[in-house]
Amino acid sequence: MTLRDPAPRSLCTDCGVSRMKDPSACGTACQFIKPDYPGMERAVHGRARGSGDELFFGPFQSMHRARMATSAKGAQWTGITTSLAADLMRKGKVDAVLTMVPDAEDRWKPQPALITDADDMARARGMRMGYAPLLALLEDAQARDFKRLAVIGIPCQIHALRKLEADLGFDRLYVIGTPCSDNTTTENFHSFLKLLDEDAGAITYLEFRADYRVELRFEDGRQRLIPFLSLPISDLPPDFFPLTCRTCVDYTNALADITVGYMAGQGDQWVIVRNARGAEMLEGLGDRIILSAPDSKGKRHAAVKGFIANTARAAGGLPLRRMPKWVRPIVTWLQPRTGPRGLEFARTRVEMKAAETILHLRHSLPAKMKNMIPDHVWRIAKPYDLTPEPDECHDLLLTKNTAGEAARPGAEPPK
Repeated sequence: MTLRDPAPRSLCTDCGVSRMKDPSACGTACQFIKPDYPGMERAVHGRARGSGDELFFGPFQSMHRARMATSAKGAQWTGITTSLAADLMRKGKVDAVLTMVPDAEDRWKPQPALITDADDMARARGMRMGYAPLLALLEDAQARDFKRLAVIGIPCQIHALRKLEADLGFDRLYVIGTPCSDNTTTENFHSFLKLLDEDAGAITYLEFRADYRVELRFEDGRQRLIPFLSLPISDLPPDFFPLTCRTCVDYTNALADITVGYMAGQGDQWVIVRNARGAEMLEGLGDRIILSAPDSKGKRHAAVKGFIANTARAAGGLPLRRMPKWVRPIVTWLQPRTGPRGLEFARTRVEMKAAETILHLRHSLPAKMKNMIPDHVWRIAKPYDLTPEPDECHDLLLTKNTAGEAARPGAEPPK
C-alpha cells in the first residue's frame, strides 16, 4: 500500500502515527512529548515498576537467558521473536502480525508489513536499520477487519501503540518488543558499513554482541569480529544518531508484553516476560525454546563514568577523547573477562542511556526536560551526580516527603 507522507514534527522517529488519517494523534501518542510511564505501566501491566532491577528494566514477572533449540535460518540470533509471532498465528490467536520486513531494493531498509501466514514470518527475520512507519498499517489492519493482532516493534512505536490501543477496536493485542536506543537513517547506516569494511556491499549481517564485539557476516560466508573499541564512532558526523535516539527514555521497551533482546544474554538472547500475555506467548513455544537464569558479573560504575564524561563533551560539541592505540588491545582483552556481563551489562547500558538523555536534552532542548524525562530516569542517573535543577523536573520530583526523598506517586505532600 502507498503510505501518506509524514507530518512534520520536531522530535520524531516516524513511528507511523503522523501518516494516519488523524496526524494530530501524535500529540497523544508521542513518547517525546509528555510520557507518563507510571500510569502507562499500570494500565498495561497492572502496576508501575518497582525497585531493584525493575527500576532499570521496567515491570516484569520473570527474566531468562534464552535460545531456540533449533536456530531459524536467517535469524539475527536464533529466531525467538519471529517464532513467538508465528506460534500465535499457527494457533489461531491472531489474524495477522504487524512487523518489519526488508525493502525489495535494500536489505537494510525496513518496511512495515502485515503478515497473515505463519511461514511468511521468515521474511521478518534479521536486523534492519532506519525509520519505518510501522503504525501507519494499523489502519490497513482495521480496513481488513482484523480483530486480533500481534505487533513487533521498538520502544517509540510501542509507546504510541499503547496510547492509541483503547481506540483501535481490536479484540486482542499481543505486543512483542525489542530493545532499541541508537537508530539512524538507512543512508547513514550504509555510510557506517563503509567505514567498517571496504567490502561493505557484501555485508549481510551485523550485530552488537554482549562480548564487546561487533559481528559481521558476508555474502561469501566470511565472518569478521570487530572490538567495540575499534569501531569508528568518533568518525561519524555529530547528527549520525538523531536527538530522538540520544534522548530515548525506554531502552528496554517496558510497555511490551514480552521483550526480546541481547544485552543480558551472554551469547544467547535475553527475554523479559512482563505480564500474563507475555507469559502466554513464551509458554506457547514449549520445549522449542531453551531457558536458563541470566547471570550477572563485573562492575559497571567506572564504565558508566567514562561514558558520561565523553557524552558531556560530545553534547557540548567537543571532540571525543580517544583511547591511545597501544592501550586498546589490552582493554579489548580485558572487557569480556572483567567488564560488566549479563544483567550487569544490561544495567550498564540503561544507566548510559539515562545519562545520555539528560546531557543531550540539557544542552539542546532544556525546555523539554521537565516533561520528557520520567522520574525513573532521574533515579537511575542519581548515583552519577546527575540530578535535576528546579526547572528541569516535574512537580513530583520537587515534592519532598519528611525523609527528604522524592514523594511516591499518590503520596500526600508534606505538611
